[in-house]
Amino acid sequence: MKETLFSENSFKVYLLMCLLAIEFLATTTTVHIELVESFWDKANHFFAFFVLYFLLSFAYGKFSLLVKISFLLAFGLQIEIVQDFTGRSDFSMLDIFADGVGVAIGVASVWIFRGKNLPF
Repeated sequence: MKETLFSENSFKVYLLMCLLAIEFLATTTTVHIELVESFWDKANHFFAFFVLYFLLSFAYGKFSLLVKISFLLAFGLQIEIVQDFTGRSDFSMLDIFADGVGVAIGVASVWIFRGKNLPF
């Protein structure tokens, strides 16, 4: 099977790369990227989880909506817990809320992109 930039396997690679990059940027205590840290924090959460939902949907389209949302919110919760323990940042429910909003907009965007009616 010929792989393309938009194949399911390619999206799996993109998803893994984004998960690793987000985990590193969110939890590292030794490297600080000025551009990332100076931009509004909630927007970073929103955009990251919007992109993660989009990639997850095309990498693992057979997973149910509940599984995809649960996985991403658990990932966001894990980041907040690690940040709290490392002293990088305090645990923030507002960050998890921003993650959830990013996922919700991601859900709507994927449904629209695929030409389907929204389930609500």
